[in-house]
Amino acid sequence: MTSVLAPEVVEIVARSLAVSGCATAAAMAFALPVSLALLRSESRLARAVIVVSNSFLSVPAVVIGLGCYLLMSRNGPLGLLRLLYTPWAMVLAQAVLAFPIILSLTVSGMKLIVKPVGDTILTMGANSFQFLLSLLFEGRRQFFAAAIMGFSRVIGETGMTLMVGGNIKGETRVMTTTIALETMKGNFELAVILGVILLGVAVVINIILNLYVGRNNASWV
Repeated sequence: MTSVLAPEVVEIVARSLAVSGCATAAAMAFALPVSLALLRSESRLARAVIVVSNSFLSVPAVVIGLGCYLLMSRNGPLGLLRLLYTPWAMVLAQAVLAFPIILSLTVSGMKLIVKPVGDTILTMGANSFQFLLSLLFEGRRQFFAAAIMGFSRVIGETGMTLMVGGNIKGETRVMTTTIALETMKGNFELAVILGVILLGVAVVINIILNLYVGRNNASWV
C-alpha cells in the first residue's frame, strides 16, 4: 500500500513546496521595496502603514481566504482570469498572508541597520542605486529570516488554501488539505505519512533559521 501511495505523496509534497515557495517569493518581491521605503521615510504615513501592517498579523487566515475567494469568484474583480481552484489561487492567497509577516519582520530587523549604515554609505558618495544595494546586502540576514518565517507560516495553512484551491486531486491538493481530508475519511496511512513530512519540513526550517540567524548574531527574531 505504501508503494502505491509513493507517487501521490511525492506529487502532493512537491506541489506544497512549489505553491508556498512561489507565494513567499511573491510576498518578498513586494515586501522588500515597501519595507525599505518605509524605513527611509519618517513621515506619519509611513508609521501608520507599519502599524496597519502589524495589525494584519492578527487577522485570521480564513478571513484572508474569504477575501481572496470573493476577488477570484466568477463575479469578482479577478473572475475573468479564472484563477479560483487553481494552484495560482493558492499562491495569491498565501502571498497575501505572508506579506505582512515578511514586511513586519523586515522592518523590525532593519530599523537598527538603516540609519547607521545608510549614513555611512551616503557619506562615501554613493548614489541611490548603490545605497539600495548596500542596504540589501547588509540586511540579507533579516531578509532571509523573514522569508523563512513567512514560508513556514503559509506551508502549514489549511482553511484558506482549501477555500481557494478546492483540494482537487492531481491539481490543487497540498499536504495540509490532504491530511485534513484523509483523516476525515479514515485513511490514516496517507495522513500520517504527509503529517510526518510536514513536521519534518517545519523542523528543518526552524533548524536552518536558528543556525543561520544564530551564527550571524541576529537575535532580533
